Amino acid sequence: MKRILTPLLFLIVALTVAAQGSSVLEQIKADPKKSYGTDYPYPYKKVELTKAPKGYKPFYISHYARHGSRYYWTDNLYKNLDTLMTTAHNKGLLTAEGEKFYAKFMEAKQELMTGVSELSQLGWEQHQYIARTMYNQFPQVFKKGGNVLAISSLTGRCVLSMSAFCQELVQCNPNIEIREQSSRFTLDGVVPTDRQNPIKHKFPRVKPRYEQNRDQFKSDNSLREKIVSRVFKSIEGLPGRTNNLGSDFINLYTSLPNIGHEGMLGNIISDEEIVNEWESANLGSYSWVFGPQYEMIPILEDIIKKAEAVLNGSSDHICDLRFGHDTCLGPLTVLMGLNGADKDPIDPYEVKNCYQNWQTGKASNIQLIFYRGKKGKDDILLKCLLNGVEASLPVPTNQYPYYKWSDFKQFYTTRCNSVKQNQ
Repeated sequence: MKRILTPLLFLIVALTVAAQGSSVLEQIKADPKKSYGTDYPYPYKKVELTKAPKGYKPFYISHYARHGSRYYWTDNLYKNLDTLMTTAHNKGLLTAEGEKFYAKFMEAKQELMTGVSELSQLGWEQHQYIARTMYNQFPQVFKKGGNVLAISSLTGRCVLSMSAFCQELVQCNPNIEIREQSSRFTLDGVVPTDRQNPIKHKFPRVKPRYEQNRDQFKSDNSLREKIVSRVFKSIEGLPGRTNNLGSDFINLYTSLPNIGHEGMLGNIISDEEIVNEWESANLGSYSWVFGPQYEMIPILEDIIKKAEAVLNGSSDHICDLRFGHDTCLGPLTVLMGLNGADKDPIDPYEVKNCYQNWQTGKASNIQLIFYRGKKGKDDILLKCLLNGVEASLPVPTNQYPYYKWSDFKQFYTTRCNSVKQNQ
């Protein structure tokens, strides 16, 4: 019997993995902007959540969010394109499609250069939407009002994201009192790697195992050359940085929906082409978020400490909010193993099944919803939402998506304590 069951078991596992991979790729085809990865604007969609076990009611929420949609994070992109496009235009080196883009780019250039790294109107609205959704989904947490602490990175786009979220919560219920703080005092709980953080850490960085087999992944890298040929008749003699020109156009293309300029690039790039490159780009994203995962331990410890304070009565917070960056949210997702992000597959084709870079998109967020049963503090459950959708944790449970707080605390405390800082 064992000889029969073993191959059957392998077949079942293989089919399950194949189905997961298909599911991920089908999601992108259904919503091509997911292929924009960390540039993916937060989706406005209604999500059905699993009802809490009988007798359990939500009473506290712990949250971490990335800032909302913004202009490109550095002016290098806009400056480089400005220099190259202007020179090519003056020398008659632009194709007809290139000239169309040049005209649109020059019309928007002042706005783009002024707005570098700043929160857009869409970014503000995203956090308003998330706040109101949280309020409506868990009214028991907020209906009587109460105290909330919100902490933010020192960066303006994070501060404004926090402000948008908090204003919306107070509009939902004026009895909610919110203390907003963007301070070096609280950096350890929101951006522990900030150079201004007075608490210095030296956590080790790690590499995902798939990198050993990166060459096994077959990818078509011709898109960048195609883009350049669609824009320029020739790039001979053009100044500035031309070696990454195709990538510059892709970065601009995926960033434009966040600032209301979608369509600026005309027919130079298509969503279908970005979709076709997504799996390769996702590999790079996984390395990027996997490496610094341990540097997010202070955030996870802050989550545990503040929740424990609420449970033991030393804190009266109904909610703790944190507003930071993708450089923290992505690695935190891996550290916590949300939806298997910590699985560290050795096969590069398996990476897409445990991490998708659109989950670290604009305004992406993690919410831990705490529920109290009839037995009080010894009977606490929680569930995790990743971008509003119920997510799995690597914590044992027999009532998914709900987990015992005691199990959650023990599991992640052990995980945090197992990582030794470099001396």
